Formats: sequence, C-alpha cells, structure tokens
Amino acid sequence: MVDADVGAAVGRILHDVLKERLDAAISIDAHFAQGVAERVARFTLDGGKRMRSRFLWWGLQACGGSADAASARAALRLAAGLELIQTCALVHDDVMDASAVRRGRAAVHVDLAAQHGAHDAGTGTSFGTGAAILVGDLALAWADDVVACTELPTDTARDVRALWQAMRSEMVAGQYLDLYGQATGSRSTSLALKTATLKSGLYSVERPLAFGAALAGADQRTTRALCSAGRCAGIAFQLRDDLLGAFGDPGHTGKPSGDDIREGKVTYLLAVARARAQATGSRALLQILDTHVGGGADLTEGDLERVRGALVHSGARDTVETKIRRLLAQSVRHLDRVALVRPAAAQLRELFCTVAGIPAAPVPGSSHEPGGGHTSSPRTSFAEASNG
Repeated sequence: MVDADVGAAVGRILHDVLKERLDAAISIDAHFAQGVAERVARFTLDGGKRMRSRFLWWGLQACGGSADAASARAALRLAAGLELIQTCALVHDDVMDASAVRRGRAAVHVDLAAQHGAHDAGTGTSFGTGAAILVGDLALAWADDVVACTELPTDTARDVRALWQAMRSEMVAGQYLDLYGQATGSRSTSLALKTATLKSGLYSVERPLAFGAALAGADQRTTRALCSAGRCAGIAFQLRDDLLGAFGDPGHTGKPSGDDIREGKVTYLLAVARARAQATGSRALLQILDTHVGGGADLTEGDLERVRGALVHSGARDTVETKIRRLLAQSVRHLDRVALVRPAAAQLRELFCTVAGIPAAPVPGSSHEPGGGHTSSPRTSFAEASNG
C-alpha cells in the first residue's frame, strides 16, 4: 500500500522510468550514458527524503482523491517527475554555488571533474562544471517526459500542465534572484523572502500540494487553502534550511556548514542580522558581517564562528525561529478553513512540522497518538488535528 511508505512507492516508479531512460541513453552513446544518464539515475535514486512526493500524495488523499490503481499510478508518476526536477535543481545549484558536497558525498560537478580531468584549455570551463550542467538538463528533460506521458483525464491534464509550467519558471526565477542578490550585495529582507519563496517554498511544498489537489479534482476553495498553507510551510522550510546552513551539523545535513556565509547569500537570516545591527547601532556586529560575509574560501573557522556569534547576538537567529513558528501556525490556520479527509490531515500536519524543523505533537484521536484510533468521522478540520 502506498500510504505505508510513499517514498518507497515513488522509488519503484522511478526505478522503472530510469531503467527505460538508461536503456535509451545506451543506445545513443555509451559515454553519454555512463557520464550523464547514469548520474541522473544514481543521484535521483540514492538519497533524498521524497518530501515533495509525500506532499503530493497526502494532498491528494486529503482532498478525497480516488484510490483506484490508475489514479495512484498517475500520482506516483507525477511525484517521480518532481523528484527528477529536484535532481536538476540540486545539481545546478551546486554548480552555481561551487558547493563541493551534497548528501554527504562529492557534488556531481566535483565527482565529474575528479574522474575526467581539469579545465578545457579552449574555453577555460571545467569539464566537471559543463558536464554537471548537462546532468541537470537531462534530469529536467526526463521530468518533463514523465509528466507528458502520464495518462490523465483531459481537464486534469490541462490543470497539471499549467501547474508544471508555472513551477519550472518559478524555480528558475528563484535561482536567478539568488545569484542576483549575491552579485549586487543585496541586504534586503524582502528580496531574501521572495527568493526563499520562489527558489524553494513553492516547488517544495505549495506546488506538490496543488498537484495533489488537481488530481483529486478539489474545489477552488480547498485548493486555495492547501496552496496558502503550503506556501507558509514552504517558506518556513527554506528559513530552517538557512539556519542549518549557518549552524547545522554537516554530519546531519550532508553539506558543509557556513557555505551561505562564505558565499554571501541573500538569506533572510543574514538580512535580519544586518537590519537589527543597524537598528541598534552596533558597529561591532556590522563590522563582523561586513568583513566576513561573502569572504569565500579565505574564511577560517574562527571567522565563521564570529559571524555565527553575530547572528545570535543581533537576535537574528531568534527572530528567524519565531518567524518559522508563526509561518507554521499560519499554515494550520489556512487549512482550518476546509474539511480534509482523515488521516491524511494528520500526515500533512506532520509533514509541515518536519519541513519547519519543529517536532509534531501526537494528533488527538489518530493512530499517531499512543492508544489512539481514527474516529468514525471521515473528515476533520485541520485545527482538530493540530496542537494550535
């Protein structure tokens, strides 16, 4: 049953899809298959929490979507497409940020460079960088293929295509704003939040929920509530990622701590730290931020610790933590407007808490509470399934 392990169910679909694509790649060229296609498959299958897939699935279930085999397969195929587009986003993001590690292993461009040599003398472009861009491109192409080949009712297909097209453009816009903010040295909290929304929040949470609602044929009111809740939770997800980027344990996050500081990214965390330091007239904190943020590979661990201290003493870390909790509460309020199928409502609540990095309390009357069972009512408002 898919409900028992959504990630595993999507993984099985991905395995079949990628095997078919790899066979086609081999027929084109063995070097291409080994260097590019196999990396797409390996990256997509090995690692990741399948969060986007889970949001899609439980969004579908929460809206009372059909449980028949054809509907389930369509949902899992769309989820597989989301996993492939995530591969594209992460591989390209690592290239743009020059990140060496992803999921505790060498990033794709680093791995390619190590295996196939240094710079192309004609262009000055690293082979690893160029080939990794192709890996991301192929993942996006395969994602599009999966969605295009998924059998759906005519009206549903139209809605899904519109959502897919919007999501792809939003992702690119978010990535561009990320680069733009670094290039211009922006210190704007509004730009930081917009970047977080477009780069991660929409395609990580809101759009997967919208796909689930579209597949279920949900009414506009329910769809709007799901999307509003998803946007709040998605922004919280990115803000939590910003905190982990500065303070997280690489052993748990799978990537180095402090990269956002080195790169001078326009994160809400750093923007708030500057704003608060300016508001309080703290020249010492401003000097630390101005001197070290964006310092690149020259920054020492001591420099990073000074910046982390500034993020704490300015109150920025506490401010971001508070905003995450408020966003999570807002997501609950949005979903409280509509009735959702139970126990899918409880699953969504737990997922929202997970991406926000806040432990979920047991849901009264659900199987997630020791000794609890589902009530006879098949639907519940989200407030009933929350701890407020």
